Amino acid sequence: MNVLRTLDKWLVKIEEQILSYSIILIAIMVVGNVLSRELTGNSWAFSMEVSRFAVTVATFMGISYAARKGRHISMSAFYDMAPFPVRKALAIFIPGLTAIVLFTLSVFAYDYFISLYESGRVTTALQVPVYTFAFFVPLGLVLGGIQFLRNMWVNIKEKEIYLAQERKDYS
Repeated sequence: MNVLRTLDKWLVKIEEQILSYSIILIAIMVVGNVLSRELTGNSWAFSMEVSRFAVTVATFMGISYAARKGRHISMSAFYDMAPFPVRKALAIFIPGLTAIVLFTLSVFAYDYFISLYESGRVTTALQVPVYTFAFFVPLGLVLGGIQFLRNMWVNIKEKEIYLAQERKDYS
């Protein structure tokens, strides 16, 4: 169990680093491209590709991080008004269903990743293999599915309702 906790701590640090650098890279590409256009009259040819890569990474790695922290988007009007037993049941059912959907999507994303890998296509400006952009899609979906399973499990195990592993629902 200690090994899993250590692995989990490392994973959260890696996720934070990947998300932080992705957001910084997006900002640099957008601001840098605008400044380049204004000062020199020319855009950076690679800006769109780098920005698309960073947005893809931030989006799909962000699924896992948001689920881990209980910061994912939720429409909770009916959930918040429901009595405790209904909320508890939903706190088990919703993450379980979400995990199933994410794992299913990860299979399709992996198939897409393999098709890109086999195609040998490269990006126009940077000449980087296109599959490098798609690598983070199945990875993020699988990691997100695992986090939602953890959220489901903590709600099965504990009496209180949890939005995430360490975040109780106080509504």
